Amino acid sequence: MDPPELYVRQNPMPNAYTLAISGRKPFIVVHTSLLELLTPRELQAVIAHELGHLKCNHGLWLTIANVLASGTVSILPLITGTVEDALLRWLRAAELTCDRAALLVAQDAKVVIGALMKLAGGTPAYGHELNVEAFLQQARSYEEVTNSSMLGWYLRNAQTRALSHPLPVMRAREIDRWSQSSQYKSLLARNKQYTVSSSSSSNSSTVTGGSSDGSSSTTINVQFTNGSSSLNGSAISSTY
Repeated sequence: MDPPELYVRQNPMPNAYTLAISGRKPFIVVHTSLLELLTPRELQAVIAHELGHLKCNHGLWLTIANVLASGTVSILPLITGTVEDALLRWLRAAELTCDRAALLVAQDAKVVIGALMKLAGGTPAYGHELNVEAFLQQARSYEEVTNSSMLGWYLRNAQTRALSHPLPVMRAREIDRWSQSSQYKSLLARNKQYTVSSSSSSNSSTVTGGSSDGSSSTTINVQFTNGSSSLNGSAISSTY
């Protein structure tokens, strides 16, 4: 997969998203508020999550599911409630898949969970005071309560049914669980070690990574923009 371009956009809402325009090189957009909120390693995990969408070719179904999640279902009159539910379930599962991609890059569950925790309720001023273990305990308690009875199961499904992303606490719980699995440990054992260096100027920077034996490298150019671009064509997008 060719590396996408990376843009930084002025926006007070912490977020990152991926766009793939027909016939054009895909790119990732990171909001300035996200840069202020996350540590460099947490930001790396977010970008890895977005790259996961591109690597997994989520493409068409991600676009359709995002349309449904936006509430503009009137343009798809033939989509039944059952199909809509299935697409949104797929979209939530796709987000969990890309959380795993983030963990494979970060190689530290607390980094990925820390990013999720800050996006759920963090601020730049007090982000350092947030407690990952306490957040995970909330996730475990939520899972225990919602799995202990039919009423809890029903309430959880009613709460998440129309969401495009799983609840942050459940994403944290899934990452916590998968980080302890034999599947993750096996993948990690086969993973090559990469070194990363960076340089920056007033309006751009370059991040280059290569394997420890020097056999390959990847360069991502970062562009800064104060507004959104006007692009023509069908778009594939996902938000963190």
